[in-house]
Amino acid sequence: MNIQSVILTFVLTLFSSVTLAGEGHDHGAPLEPVTQQRAEQIASRVVSTLVSNGVIENSWENIKVYKSEQKIFDGGPEWVVSYTNQAVSDPEKRTLYIFMTLAGEYLAANYTGN
Repeated sequence: MNIQSVILTFVLTLFSSVTLAGEGHDHGAPLEPVTQQRAEQIASRVVSTLVSNGVIENSWENIKVYKSEQKIFDGGPEWVVSYTNQAVSDPEKRTLYIFMTLAGEYLAANYTGN
């Protein structure tokens, strides 16, 4: 069996189990919003993970939060936690933004803030 067949089988199995989940089950209560302090803690863990995975430069590892705020986007409100790092050579990549749901679930990271 080649790798494409294995991947296709995995994807089909995944989607078939999702489609079997019908009505009449509980996904639990909506997650409670996190505090600003908790959002910053989660974002800092995300930054560490991004460094560990080689997604961003090592110089981001110990950078402190620059600003955190709730912003409204098309999908609704989100936490946006930003960091600045003057050690980054590319001026367009000196501010890193971490986006999370209000409940603290990581959504994305980028250098634009959008």
